[in-house]
Amino acid sequence: MSEHREHLAEGPRAGIRPFTYEDGAEFIARVRESRELHHPWLAPPASPDAYASYAGRLIEDPARAGFLVCEKGAGGAIAGFININNIVQGGFLCGALGYGAFAHAAGRGLMGEGVDLVVRYAFGPPLRLHRLEINVQPGNTASIALARRCGFRLEGFSPDFLYIDGAWRDHERWAITSDMVKR
Repeated sequence: MSEHREHLAEGPRAGIRPFTYEDGAEFIARVRESRELHHPWLAPPASPDAYASYAGRLIEDPARAGFLVCEKGAGGAIAGFININNIVQGGFLCGALGYGAFAHAAGRGLMGEGVDLVVRYAFGPPLRLHRLEINVQPGNTASIALARRCGFRLEGFSPDFLYIDGAWRDHERWAITSDMVKR
């Protein structure tokens, strides 16, 4: 488990912090424990090289921000991850949110707390985004339920939107704007 590292934001049971290269071993172990939960919706990195490449993009690319959702207590165990990809500044101020829970934390409300923390972080300094979008496959009922619980609204449907698990997959588009979030 992760030693305690400082959180960017905290809720009652979880905190969020940036990815680090040092989180690789725990992250990979959690991914391997969670394959059945993740398939066919997502395929997070499951090897040291894949994790280093993945984390590097989140750490170094200004158009991305990656967050680990960590349990408060429990040695700071990583419960899941939330990424903001395709961050666009200027007149758009938007990013695409993606997330995954790990099996040991699924269904415990930690990811809902984590998404709320990331949304508030994204709408405040330093990112100051106006809008976050989630694109989710229609059959991924757990992910849709999380988006809905966290205040995202359904905005539309995109056929053949993302290439996942060997095929182009349809996605629902969910979004939240800064004016929808109570500070």
